[in-house]
Amino acid sequence: MAKKKGVQKSEVRSQKSEVNFLPCSPASPASPSPHLPISPSPPPLSLLPTITVWAIALLVTATFAWIVGDIIWHGAGTISWEFLTTAPKNSGREGGIAPILVATGLILGVCLAVSLPLGIGTAILLAEFTPTDSWFGRLVRRSLDVLAGVPSIVFGLFGNVFFARTLGLGFSILSGGLTLACMVLPILIRSAEEGLRAVPNDYRLAAASLGLSRTTTLWQLLLPAAVPGLLVGLVLGIGRAMAETAALIFTSGYVDRMPQSLFDSGRALSIHIFDLSMNVSGGDTNAYGSALVLVVLLLLINGTAAQIADRWLHKF
Repeated sequence: MAKKKGVQKSEVRSQKSEVNFLPCSPASPASPSPHLPISPSPPPLSLLPTITVWAIALLVTATFAWIVGDIIWHGAGTISWEFLTTAPKNSGREGGIAPILVATGLILGVCLAVSLPLGIGTAILLAEFTPTDSWFGRLVRRSLDVLAGVPSIVFGLFGNVFFARTLGLGFSILSGGLTLACMVLPILIRSAEEGLRAVPNDYRLAAASLGLSRTTTLWQLLLPAAVPGLLVGLVLGIGRAMAETAALIFTSGYVDRMPQSLFDSGRALSIHIFDLSMNVSGGDTNAYGSALVLVVLLLLINGTAAQIADRWLHKF
């Protein structure tokens, strides 16, 4: 019994000693443990890349806002229903831009009708049927990269010589649209190819394990999954085509009347802005209004493509 009492007293003493090490009250500040590592503040040089990236982003955004703000400030007062539905008068100083919009739409339609089938077909060939390390694939890709960097004036001279003179199309909407298709194809092909390559290879393996043919896999699985990449190339191509001036001067011409067919000459919106601002005195007001219409069209196209891509990703 004496031994048991001694053991119980020693246990009580040990419990009291453990309780004494606990903090007295929750209000008392806890002293930092000397064993916990203190994270040092990042050195100033490590913040330099982050600051540089943010500065570049803010500079680009501010430049875009300044340009768009200037166009809106000078061109908003010109926009009206009459401006959009009437023909130019007095060399463009008066009247509207209805024939200009029609010619721009026809040129863009010819460009897309030619470039989309060729671009997507070539992208499928490079991404799905050509090995990455083959000499043919490397040659085609390097050629497309070089063509994407060729100045537009070179494409304009080529279009004038080949489409306007050799093929006998003359200064026409068809010549301008075919020339723009040559300009858009490198961007469209490379963007579509990267979109197809971004599709996980598990899709292809799963389709092969189910016994699906390559054609069925391509049309039912790979192309729907690559729609966002295809839309990126399409938007970039449309943006370059609508804002192009130098190539269309030598192919579609300057005529500002309403085109009756694809073989008629037509003035694109970018050429109309260039002509009013550089060659027509007193045409700055309508030039700003035409520039505002062009910017709004580009923003609508980009926004629509972004919405389609976002919805398609959620659906797929």
